[in-house]
Amino acid sequence: MTAGAAVSPTDARRALRNVSALTLSTVIARGLLFLWQLVLARFLGEAGYGIYGAIASFIAIGAAFTNFGTGAIVVREVARQPQRGGDYLGTTLLLRSGMALLAWLLLNIAAPFAGFDPDFRNLLALASISLLVDALGNLCFEQLLAQERMRSTSLVTVLHMLLLLAAAALALAGGYGLPGLYVATILAGLARAAMLWGLVLQGGLRPKPMRRDLLRSLLIDSLPLAITSLLSLAWVHADKLMTIRLLGEAQNGWLTAAFVIVTGMIELLGTTVLTSLFPMMSRASGPAVHSIVSRLAWFTLLASLPLTLLLSLFAPEITVPLFGETFLPAAGVLRILVWFGMLRLVADVFIQALITSNRQRRMLVVRVAGLSLNIALNALLLPRLGVNGAALASLGSVLLVLVMLLRSTPAAAWRPLIKRSLPLLALTLVLAAWMIAVSQLLSPLAAMVTGMLLYLAGLSRILDGGDRALLVSLCQTLPGPFRPRATRNVSDQASGNGQDAAEDAVNAR
Repeated sequence: MTAGAAVSPTDARRALRNVSALTLSTVIARGLLFLWQLVLARFLGEAGYGIYGAIASFIAIGAAFTNFGTGAIVVREVARQPQRGGDYLGTTLLLRSGMALLAWLLLNIAAPFAGFDPDFRNLLALASISLLVDALGNLCFEQLLAQERMRSTSLVTVLHMLLLLAAAALALAGGYGLPGLYVATILAGLARAAMLWGLVLQGGLRPKPMRRDLLRSLLIDSLPLAITSLLSLAWVHADKLMTIRLLGEAQNGWLTAAFVIVTGMIELLGTTVLTSLFPMMSRASGPAVHSIVSRLAWFTLLASLPLTLLLSLFAPEITVPLFGETFLPAAGVLRILVWFGMLRLVADVFIQALITSNRQRRMLVVRVAGLSLNIALNALLLPRLGVNGAALASLGSVLLVLVMLLRSTPAAAWRPLIKRSLPLLALTLVLAAWMIAVSQLLSPLAAMVTGMLLYLAGLSRILDGGDRALLVSLCQTLPGPFRPRATRNVSDQASGNGQDAAEDAVNAR
């Protein structure tokens, strides 16, 4: 399979530009957020950080209910039919507002039944106001994604994160604790919503009156996605909710610390790319989708494997300097949980392929199986193994999910990945042995640096011509000062093409 065999050069270049814009904003925004998480963990301690992680899990599940699976459908349909953007914007505005209010009520009803104390419930009631605020911004974010205005959304993402961190820092410095932190989150969310609405209105899009036929169609089509999304987030966050109830706040703080690291890896290497490629995948069909899925899963594995190996082998050396000595037990969780992160990155590629193929019902079956196994394993392992049992439960459930996804996907999309993974597995074993030996003889830092150099050298024998061509195309999307010299002439010639000029005009809208 050659790069671009089933995807036009125009779509490929536009998609790579979108990936570059979103990746840059994600690196900046998530990098700032990650640094903030480190400060917050030290400020709150293990118990306070455990409470923060449990409330974040509630909010994540509530956000899935608020979205009700309509986000992916809106991006898919508006990407195909831009003239319907106003209809979708007006209809989802009313739908999401109502769902956000209902989600707030359900979360605050569920917390007492789950056995959480009044202090926790009061914090949850305040924090969950952000569900409505975020919903107002996400409406416009989806419209901008469908228009592939990734540069605009990337700028808003970075500005929102800067505002959030500034407001949160002021709240904590003023001694307002977690309540002040959640008020700061709400205010920053309002600023984000205002910026996104400004971009949408500036582009000439206006919300039209709600259409009952469109609302009905959205609810019917999104119901499997809504249930799937709820199950997915329940699958990811069930371990923290069960850990805080069975093992206490401190151990949940250790789990949250490991989860923050793994989530950062997932968002940087997976979510960003999948979001930017979703419009192109929505327009593709048949062999084109299989080509994109196969190549994307392969590059996801290549990018995540070395980071997974580093975090697993050197978890204590990474966790303690970041979070402090009291979070040393989080290293054991991280050793296991990071492999869950890598497998989930690959699984997410095939999940998105099911969405673009309108196979939401199959996704529902996969999610139910994953959540059921995760809850069962947590109930079995947490009392016996402590917080490490939560990580093992996540790993076991994602293995089941990945197997089911491969069985649900045409072989053309995953068989090349399996075949090419064998030499990658051999390289991984050599790399692990090398880093263990160097860390014992010299230092963990020397093992990390030399290990990554060895990995890059090994990739030269694994990548094929299609992989190299795609990497060259990606380099051409970078700004001039950051672009490798070998690709500058090629990119400069391509930029003179009238077709590229038209693409730049579209992306600059």
